[in-house]
Amino acid sequence: MGKDYYGILGVDKKASQDDIKKAYRRAALKWHPDKNQDKREEAEAKFKDIAEAYDVLSDPEKKNIYDQFGEEGLKGGAPGSSGEGAGPGASGAGPGGFRYEFHGDPNDMFARFFKDSFQRSSSFGESSPFEDMFGMFSGPGGMGMGPMGMGGMPGMSGMGMGMGGMGGMGSQQQTPRPAVFDLHCSLEELFNGATKKMKVKRSSSTLSREPEAVLEVNIKPGWKAGTKVTFPGEGDEIAATGKAQDVIFVIREKRHNVFTREGSNLLHHKTIPLVDALTGCKVDVKMLDAAERILRVNIRDMVTPNYAKVVKGEGMPSSKCPGEKGDLIITFDIVYPKALSEEQKEKLRTILPR
Repeated sequence: MGKDYYGILGVDKKASQDDIKKAYRRAALKWHPDKNQDKREEAEAKFKDIAEAYDVLSDPEKKNIYDQFGEEGLKGGAPGSSGEGAGPGASGAGPGGFRYEFHGDPNDMFARFFKDSFQRSSSFGESSPFEDMFGMFSGPGGMGMGPMGMGGMPGMSGMGMGMGGMGGMGSQQQTPRPAVFDLHCSLEELFNGATKKMKVKRSSSTLSREPEAVLEVNIKPGWKAGTKVTFPGEGDEIAATGKAQDVIFVIREKRHNVFTREGSNLLHHKTIPLVDALTGCKVDVKMLDAAERILRVNIRDMVTPNYAKVVKGEGMPSSKCPGEKGDLIITFDIVYPKALSEEQKEKLRTILPR
């Protein structure tokens, strides 16, 4: 029996590419050698198997051959398959054959994976993609959002909202469509927890209530973007039916200048000079704690552009499992010197191996 790549990643054979990526992320983090110092040899072996499984299952051609012929067919030369275009890790087995061998570095694969995640997340601005949609509904007969005075109330968020009546809904609809608003939170607020008080303006025909209400949103540590908080019946009354809309706040995450969040993990990118990459360094990271703790991370390994350092338990808290945290993953860019003197070059030639 060959290796069960699906079992190694913990996914079904019908798993999508997105599922495979998520499974790799989860398994690679679980068995990263930095997190398993007490059983490093076992972790390194599993870490390599996880990288190999992802290398195969994330490539449609390799995956197709593996699904048909298993590991033996993939590595021994599957019949009726061409080695052309097999990509890294595969070598041709001659006409009509395909032969795969994993030559990748599991650490490089891991670092590239999370470095790409950091860069993708950092490419988005602070504005929410939903803000333009809300703008379409502003004005008479639609939801409106805009800053307004808080009337001296302490702790207000600085945002007031009007429901605007939801014109055209009619009395035939039994359940009024809810009024949905984005609630932008900083990463510090999502790390530590926070309370936001939101003032809403709502219309009423038959309901006896105040035209404005203050809704208190208690944000729990570890909440993720997309979390919804519902206040039943706090919106506009619809067409004198005695029924009012629910008000729903959707948690949105503001862009942070130090971290990118990925699930319960925090990604941090650091630029260091070449001398530190070669000789080791200390990286100080200002954390999200209310006390603004400085975490010092000692880097003793040789740092390449595809190196990543995992710091266990320094990520985001879990809202479902209090006391548990994700990890901090640090990736690097290396700055080379712009010029070296002939004397410096000669010294390097005598010191560095070829």
